[in-house]
Amino acid sequence: MFEHYLTIAKPWLEHYGYFALFGGVFVEGFGLPAPGETLIIAAALLAGQGDMQLAAVLLTAWLAAVLGDNLGYLLGRWGGRRLFLKIGVKEEHLARVEGFFKRYGGGLVVAARFFEILRQLNGVVAGSMRMPLWRFVAFNALGAALWVGFWGGGVFLLGKHFEQVESVLRSLAPYVIGLGLMALVALGWYLLASGRGRAGTQHSTEDKS
Repeated sequence: MFEHYLTIAKPWLEHYGYFALFGGVFVEGFGLPAPGETLIIAAALLAGQGDMQLAAVLLTAWLAAVLGDNLGYLLGRWGGRRLFLKIGVKEEHLARVEGFFKRYGGGLVVAARFFEILRQLNGVVAGSMRMPLWRFVAFNALGAALWVGFWGGGVFLLGKHFEQVESVLRSLAPYVIGLGLMALVALGWYLLASGRGRAGTQHSTEDKS
């Protein structure tokens, strides 16, 4: 399994070093598909062989993860709410969802970091729901540290024994991703339904008048 990661990422790391690691993790952070996690694992393996420095790998990946998700948050904050209002979603419905993110968004930001798709959408959704910036930055930094430490430090310290831990996480991933996507679909349906209801009420009022 680890040989597979090295086969994919090693050429990039050999040619571009820490820039490749930073770029892959950063791009993945604001919603674009990129092998950020694979690059972290491969870089940790190379650090174990003495070809890279573990401290530099962890710091580079952490900075890229934090900055990438922060950019995703800003994109969501800039355009997400505007999009919902444009399609007719009521302000009070958005306020309710925003309240949910204010209460539970921190845990969601940390947990989503460990799973594909959820990790890419993490910052954009939090920004769209106007999760407080300071709260997002804090939990995003924590989630990035745990994620990078788990994949980078775990691979470096445990080596091949880490594959057993990884296999357990991989087996849980489809269920967690499925629940996360179902929650996003439910959120979208709720907001769209509120928008349609608002439009229907307006049409009914106009007809009566």
